[in-house]
Amino acid sequence: MVSVKDVCSCIEEFAPLSCQESWDNCGLLVGNPGQTVGKVLLTVDVTEAVVAEAVDVQAQMIVSHHPLILPGIKQLTGSTDVQRAIMLAVKKDIAVYAAHTSMDVAPGGVSYRMAEKLGLGNLQALLPQGSGLQKLVTCIPASHFEQVRQAIFEAGAGHIGNYDSCGYSVEGNGTFRALDGAHPFVGRHGTLHTERELRFETVFPSRLNEQIVAALINSHPYEEPAFDIYALQNTDTRAGLGVTGMLPGPVSELHFLKKLKETFLAPVVRHTNLRDKEILRVALCGGSGSSLLTNAIRCKADVFVTSDFKYHQFAGAEQDILVADIGHFESEQFTKEIFHEVLMKKFPNFATHFSKVKTNPINYL
Repeated sequence: MVSVKDVCSCIEEFAPLSCQESWDNCGLLVGNPGQTVGKVLLTVDVTEAVVAEAVDVQAQMIVSHHPLILPGIKQLTGSTDVQRAIMLAVKKDIAVYAAHTSMDVAPGGVSYRMAEKLGLGNLQALLPQGSGLQKLVTCIPASHFEQVRQAIFEAGAGHIGNYDSCGYSVEGNGTFRALDGAHPFVGRHGTLHTERELRFETVFPSRLNEQIVAALINSHPYEEPAFDIYALQNTDTRAGLGVTGMLPGPVSELHFLKKLKETFLAPVVRHTNLRDKEILRVALCGGSGSSLLTNAIRCKADVFVTSDFKYHQFAGAEQDILVADIGHFESEQFTKEIFHEVLMKKFPNFATHFSKVKTNPINYL
């Protein structure tokens, strides 16, 4: 059986809580970690109506992008929608989990999904701010080399820019002698043994340290696999806020804006003046990304797609780049898909339900 804690751990392998902004409130917000979960409701926001929907579909847990509890809650009287949502969740034993800025920063997170929807390639973080990289070095017997290497890659190691499965290996001889109490995979007690091994090294984000080590130990045939981990000065260019990428080919500004409106089901796309230039390099950021405007200009993007731009920010940007504001909810609506895919990869037979409640607080006349 899957527990609330299992669901939390699964999501946090993809979007660790250590990646969230200091002001944010990601993680398990309501509920008992040990509670059994048979179905999860996926949503962008948690409202009283969403909790009621969870009750109707018999979900024991809600996973959302935006936290239900952000500012401090000093009382629970049912005077606000947030308070009523919390009270109903507690009453019905429904756990509530949020992955907000942790999902914004994670490789493959919110902005990456936006880029995929637009068909962008050569993706990198617009503002890299993930943890530094570390290097794993270990020795693997030749008979189990592929098995161990693949397990380490599947745990998240071996990514460099737009390449995965990156590693280096060289053949050599390892020696060891099994002492009393040991249970050697090869060799005999008290006898020096020489084994043909491959020295293998690869890189991984430091936030994945625990799962990389676990993958190594669980897949390695030795009782005591030897390994070293070195801190590197390199950073993970895939982790961070926003994304930059390239379209398959240049398109007109008007064509691109129409594509945005269609792809993100945006009732309105607010944009700066057209500059009569083709669009090829795209910068984007899910949610409120106006603070990354200078980063988009610096990377020589032709357009910056985000939301929550203010009047004077539009005026100050039009000389350098086309800005397209598609709306906050519209930019983050596909987060539910990410949650679904992450959970299905770990729990193939798990039940998920996409919320049908309209939670976008902005309406258009």
